[in-house]
Amino acid sequence: MSSARRSPESTAAAPGPYVLGVDSGGSGLRVALGTVDASGPVATTVCAGPVRTGPAGIDADHLLEQLLPAARRLLREHGGADDRGIGAVAIGAAGMATLGGQLRAELPSALEKALGVRRLALAADAVTAYAGAVGQRPGAVVAGGTGMIALGTDLRSWRRADGWGHLLGDSGGGAWIGRAGLEAAMRAHDGRRGGSAALLARLEAVFGPAPELPGLLYPRTDRPAVLASFAPEVAACAGDDPVAAGILREAAGHVADAAAAVCPEAGADGEPCEVALTGGLFRMGDPLLRPLREELARRLPRARVVPGSGDPLTGALVIARALAAGNLLLPRHPTLLGVPGDGPARGFEQETTEQDS
Repeated sequence: MSSARRSPESTAAAPGPYVLGVDSGGSGLRVALGTVDASGPVATTVCAGPVRTGPAGIDADHLLEQLLPAARRLLREHGGADDRGIGAVAIGAAGMATLGGQLRAELPSALEKALGVRRLALAADAVTAYAGAVGQRPGAVVAGGTGMIALGTDLRSWRRADGWGHLLGDSGGGAWIGRAGLEAAMRAHDGRRGGSAALLARLEAVFGPAPELPGLLYPRTDRPAVLASFAPEVAACAGDDPVAAGILREAAGHVADAAAAVCPEAGADGEPCEVALTGGLFRMGDPLLRPLREELARRLPRARVVPGSGDPLTGALVIARALAAGNLLLPRHPTLLGVPGDGPARGFEQETTEQDS
């Protein structure tokens, strides 16, 4: 089942061809119907659950099972036709880069057959987060939640830092902060240096007796999310506990390092590079943002730090509109941002790794 929600713009007839933005992530599939010449969505819908991932990667059939009925319903409600109402579609998906092979192979022909779509963009969710936060300007975005990834572009190529998961990276993200807080709590339980009695008290309030935590945590398949659930406890203790405050300062340093690694030297027309912060991590507020602003000012003195102006679904609409209008400026990449039939893609700059997530 899906539930549709109209935005204020939906009270008037939407002029021009429709476009479709799609955001597929761990919490489910979201779809937005928009037009080429309007900034906001005409309507959005949220589908029942996340798209399955199997041995072949993200399941294209399961995505289509959710997307096609939602798209057709939105079109019917707003006067479009199934086979000619959509000028362009942009799909952003978590795991697109490494798990999106089936989507890249099957979606172009399937969407053309089902909806008459001839212009399609397939993007990693970091790219749609960038488009939603920065638009089509040079700059950088740090997307922080359970994990953490930074992505930047000078509109010639992409630069990426971190996003390697909680075992190999995501440094400064929610799971990283939560794990560091739990480690400090366990140090206090043992009587080792570097422990925090305040964090130990929060561990026991949230999870129960400290010695039982490994048995609760290690068998979980959602360990990153469980670790990240403790990050707000670290932030709540930071005002009075120097260990918690130190964890957030270190996290801020990691986030600033990633931003500095991807930020182009200058923005549009030589203006300072814009660095956008987006994602639930930054709703932690001043305990994290205060040291982060200090670190960014030190590492990127000419950059302008701004809150992200839109989320990945907004970014998918930005890409779809630009694709329909023929002015998509964001650089193509074989796995980060592909437009089938659009010619060769450009890759990362040499300073960054070729492996994607």
